[in-house]
Amino acid sequence: MTVKTSQPNEHGLPGHNWTMKKLRCWVESVLNRTVSRNMLRTILKSARLSWKKCKKLLRKADPEQRAAFVEQFQLLYREMLSGEVDVLYVDESHFHQDMDLGYTWAPTGEIAWRTSISPSLSARINWYGAYDFTAGQVLLWHEGNCNGENTAQFLQRIADWKSPTRRRLVIIWDGASWHRSQLVQAQAKKLDLELFPLSAYSPDLNPIEQLWKWMRAEVTQNFCHDTLHHLFAACHAFIASINQDPLAMIKRLWPKFELDPEYEKLLVSH
Repeated sequence: MTVKTSQPNEHGLPGHNWTMKKLRCWVESVLNRTVSRNMLRTILKSARLSWKKCKKLLRKADPEQRAAFVEQFQLLYREMLSGEVDVLYVDESHFHQDMDLGYTWAPTGEIAWRTSISPSLSARINWYGAYDFTAGQVLLWHEGNCNGENTAQFLQRIADWKSPTRRRLVIIWDGASWHRSQLVQAQAKKLDLELFPLSAYSPDLNPIEQLWKWMRAEVTQNFCHDTLHHLFAACHAFIASINQDPLAMIKRLWPKFELDPEYEKLLVSH
């Protein structure tokens, strides 16, 4: 079927995404027939097609590296269960003062307007986050830009935060340039922190990515904060709230222990 095997620009139409309007144009030009939107919907549904939001496939991800990471993580998890180690996921994220638009309930036939004071793009907070998978707790910290110096400071914060456990600390994070800097590597060694790098281009293997999505849904979705101070306070209030229920947090931010073979095949085919 045309929708499955080609893009609009291959048929003299604009863009890379099929819409009802473009499909009607294609039918008129190729089949010399005019069809209604309802008829097109019926045809698309009969072909087992539905309208959905696309997901990005990071074609630089290496299936073998991903499989090796999951295998090593399973061993680490067993050590965690035996009380030998605490496992923490670390990541950084930018939260803008302005709103993130998303779905909401609104009266039928009316636009769901949300007011923004139009803050500049520079009005944002660069958060460092550590998700303690062992205890179901999150540490949130902000100190300017994400770089080697601030990352080294955050590692000190993590060490201080976890010092009462007196267990091995393993930090799982991505390959950001500041994570690989000599300063950060030296700081981790000084603090006796084990660094466990994620497989490249694999954010799906880091559950803290879901933490940022969760926080945006509760703090910035459809809401523009009056000041950065208010945004700062709202983010910390959210973290304080979810830290009250460790089991619920762990359930929601559960990491992957197995890979989807169908997804991994897509990476191989690219």
